[in-house]
Amino acid sequence: MNTLSYKTLSANTETSNKKWFIVNAEGQTLGRLASKVAKVIRGKYKTCYTPHADCGDNVIIINAEKISFSGMKLENKEYVRFSGYPGGQRFTSAESMLKNHPERLIEKAVKGMLPKNALGRKLFTNLKVYAGETHKHQAQQAETLNLDTLK
Repeated sequence: MNTLSYKTLSANTETSNKKWFIVNAEGQTLGRLASKVAKVIRGKYKTCYTPHADCGDNVIIINAEKISFSGMKLENKEYVRFSGYPGGQRFTSAESMLKNHPERLIEKAVKGMLPKNALGRKLFTNLKVYAGETHKHQAQQAETLNLDTLK
């Protein structure tokens, strides 16, 4: 009996065509930017998306200090961290984090939207966030990514 043999090809890190994208965060809302960037890093906009592999793209975010918030989140939103010691719970408002470390604000939002496992930790290394216009990844020749065109 002569039958055709069809094989499903699953993409992996070596076979995926990883690109570099640059995103301007100026005027973007934090959560909406983070969710779209997380999908790009994960590779969900690609046809070769594979849930268990790093087949997403690398993203550079510039102008992190010009991000916007909806509603009263800038004043009311709090980030919690814990030192591990009794009474070591520390609170930071989004307003002070935006003033002191705007990169961490976007990194924390995107990291929360990635998987909580080894793959998520690997995917997080594909994100680079900078407070100003300049970045040190000119050699990668990143393409500009318009987040308004993504769904």
